[in-house]
Amino acid sequence: MHENFWKTAAKEVGLSSALATVFCLLAEALLAVFVRVYALSEESIIVSNLVLKTAAAFVFPLLAVRGERALFKGMAAGFLFLLLTTLLFGLIGGFRFSPLFCLDVLLCVLAGGGGAAFGRKLRKE
Repeated sequence: MHENFWKTAAKEVGLSSALATVFCLLAEALLAVFVRVYALSEESIIVSNLVLKTAAAFVFPLLAVRGERALFKGMAAGFLFLLLTTLLFGLIGGFRFSPLFCLDVLLCVLAGGGGAAFGRKLRKE
């Protein structure tokens, strides 16, 4: 590891998490419009939320995380992203714990790590 590893890792994880959070907020707002217009069922809303969060947790570490230990930085970015979105959505709509939160944690951590590792392979670092 080089001397600025932790500083660089914190920047990459923070940037990835922040971008994913902004994307998720915008996508959820757009989803809310579709729910209102098309009167979607609760199950489709839950699945859409899982897909949006997992996709964001995969794509943004793929774009923002570079260098050594990409898998672990991506996993940290996915977890931080999930914490940020849970906090923001909890402040907006109230905190409710459900068993799906455990699935959210697992999916976001695995997607974040996988996205970062895949991005590193694509860039051939």
